[in-house]
This record gives sequence, structure tokens and C-alpha cells, in this order.
Amino acid sequence: MITDNHGRKINYLRLAVTDKCNLRCFYCMPPEGLNWIEKKELMTYDEMLHICSLLVNNGIEKIRITGGEPFIRKDMMQFLAALSGLKGLRQVTITTNGVLTAPHVPELKQLGIQSVNLSIDTLDRDRFFSITRRDELPNVLKTLDALLQHNIETKINAVVMDGKNTEDIIPLAALTKELRISVRFIEEMPFNGTEAHGPGLQWNYIRILEKIKETFPEIEKISDPPFSTSYNYHIPGYKGNIGIIAAYSRLFCGSCNRIRITPLGELKTCLYDDGVLNIKDLLRQGLSDDELKRIVLLALDHRPKDGFEAERKRKEKKPVHESMATIGG
Repeated sequence: MITDNHGRKINYLRLAVTDKCNLRCFYCMPPEGLNWIEKKELMTYDEMLHICSLLVNNGIEKIRITGGEPFIRKDMMQFLAALSGLKGLRQVTITTNGVLTAPHVPELKQLGIQSVNLSIDTLDRDRFFSITRRDELPNVLKTLDALLQHNIETKINAVVMDGKNTEDIIPLAALTKELRISVRFIEEMPFNGTEAHGPGLQWNYIRILEKIKETFPEIEKISDPPFSTSYNYHIPGYKGNIGIIAAYSRLFCGSCNRIRITPLGELKTCLYDDGVLNIKDLLRQGLSDDELKRIVLLALDHRPKDGFEAERKRKEKKPVHESMATIGG
């Protein structure tokens, strides 16, 4: 078991396999995209499997595959098959925008993928285009249908943005009436790939909940699972649940059980830090697994207490602005 210097158990890795994405969501990156990472700088699948195996052998039980968009990367299904076979790994989950995912869903089910987070910020096709700069909502909804047909646990992630999709909060929440899904509303964060990320948060978790209560006053608080990033709710008589993630407010930091590895191989012990070491580079230098383990444990022994401390300790004393595509969504 891995613990940090605050006594928190670390058993969850978020692994970003690429920074590339086939959408251009304005809250994640500029219209022209990013300066994509060169192929030689990306972790290879063998390197990712090596790192994952090392971490699983030392207490990581759950790995979430993120991007960018994971299914852009060639041979992703072969990698998922190999990853799912790691002894001691209890759960592999995926975060995807759903544009390319639907054809892979049957195989995901066969591999034992237990849960998929699907990004849907709006159910309106015109607003979807306005937010993502791409007309892909029909393909995303095909993925949602396929996940439900194959009984894969599905969580819809919707970033709440002032003046962009607040009118979608109620239609998205209403999906839980007939669908056994979790619709999770996320506070907008500053990770948009540009220096100027605009004014402070307009829609925090309190305002989001108040908006939902206007239409569903009977909504009830339900228990939150261990290490949950969301406050969870249920509308009586509905099949699914609703969650609200205070990502900007950083209210879940106290029980954080996760670390991240970016597409470059950088280890992030907090979403808001700027990387504490590069595992890929150490691996390519020929360090042994024992040496890698020692270095990773040392990094976790200096982990910030929360996102605010991590932001204060960043090497570059500038406002946070990286794209989530380069961090791992």
C-alpha cells in the first residue's frame, strides 16, 4: 500500500495516453489546438505497461485511461487488453469524448472494462458545436446508447459554463429518470490551454445544486463512496443519480487517493501541480524498478495537502492555464 505524507492511501492512477483530441472544446484548448507532443516524446505502450505494472505491484488498484481522447491513439484496444491482464489490477476505466468509441464498446465489455466516463456538456446539437467546435453530438450519443446496451456503468461528465450551457443542467439531470447513469456536473476549471482564462468561477457547486432544486425540489443527498470527487444526489423515483464535482473549489482534496501520469510521462501528485518528476525519462535512463519505486515514494512523501498548496508551490509563478489534454482529463 502506498500512502502520502498526509496519511492518504494512494490506490488510483489516471494515465493519459495522448494529448491529441478530435474536439476543440473552448474550455480545454484554443481553436487551432495545441502544440501536440512529438511521437518520440510520448510514452510507448511498453513503457506505460512497465510503469503501470510497477505501480500495481505497489498498491495501485484502479487505473483510468484518459487523454486527450484515448481512442485517437492507434492500437488502443490492444493496449487495453494488455493492461486489463495485469495481475493485481482490480479495475480499468476510461474517460472519452465518445466520438470514436461506439464501435469499440462490445470489445470493452469483453475486456471487463467496468466503467466509462463520457463527456457530454449539452444535449443540444447547436450548443455542442459552439462548445466543441465540431458537429459530433450524434456520434457521442451513439456511444451512450452502446454503453447502456452493454450494461457498462456510465457516468456523464458535464462542465458547467456561464453563458454556454447552463440551460442544459435540467435536461441532463432529467436523463436519470429512465437511464441508470450518473450525470455529474463539474465546476469549470482554468485548464484551457491559454494564458488568459477569464474571470473567476461563475457557477460553483452550490449554485449548480440550487439550479437543480428549482425543478427537482425533492432531490435527496445520498452517501458518497470512499474517495468520491462528487457530492451525490438522487431524485426519488428516478433510475440514475446526479453528482456535482467541486473541481475549482477543490473540496475533495482531503481524501484524494489519486496520482496522474501525463502523456509526456510526468508524474503529478496533484491536478494543480506542474509535475514533480518524469517517470518516462527515468525509465529510458535505465533505472531499475527498485530505484523508480524509491523516487516515486519520495515524491509522494512531499505531496501538497491540497490543490491550493500545490498551486502555490508551482515552479512557474503564473496562473494555472495548461490544457486538460496535456494533463489527462
